Amino acid sequence: MSNPTLDHLLTRRSVSANALSEPGPDESQLAQILTAAARVPDHKKLVPWRFVLFQGPAREDFGRVLAEACQAEEPAASAMRLQMEGMRFLRAPVVVAVISRIAKAHVVPEWEQILSAGAACQNLVVASSSMGFGAQWITEWYAYSEAVRQALGLDEAERVAGFVYIGTPKEKPDERPRPELDDIVTAWQA
Repeated sequence: MSNPTLDHLLTRRSVSANALSEPGPDESQLAQILTAAARVPDHKKLVPWRFVLFQGPAREDFGRVLAEACQAEEPAASAMRLQMEGMRFLRAPVVVAVISRIAKAHVVPEWEQILSAGAACQNLVVASSSMGFGAQWITEWYAYSEAVRQALGLDEAERVAGFVYIGTPKEKPDERPRPELDDIVTAWQA
């Protein structure tokens, strides 16, 4: 018996941000994608994540932030590198920053809160691809940059869990090798 959800999970493939183009999800589709991203395990309903959207001109505006941060952190960065950083968010019509936020001194362990943010990233990717869009969850240097953290308005309890790029795939991505279950599964025994 075919199960569309399982079939999708067994065939889902990330699409490189460089292989995405217009169109991206419209307002209604993006609302559905974000709603799915928010339906993740969340012990004690802390909502230990939030989303920052980059669409339209905001992508180019944030590119200037990335180029400035790169230049400040790597003074020897070439003009070509700085230009590339300035155009980074233009690779896809929509970029979603997933911000992990930790409720300190809480009964829910920090690790569980971080995992919930990771689950939100994965749901963004799965929801996007289930609607026919391509998506890629990446971090890269700018997820760890202090200047970028400041530009995003992160407080000390927040970190970038990832940037999810969403758009239309230019081509179907090739399958890649996956681990064999025999290599990653063991049965615990006393």
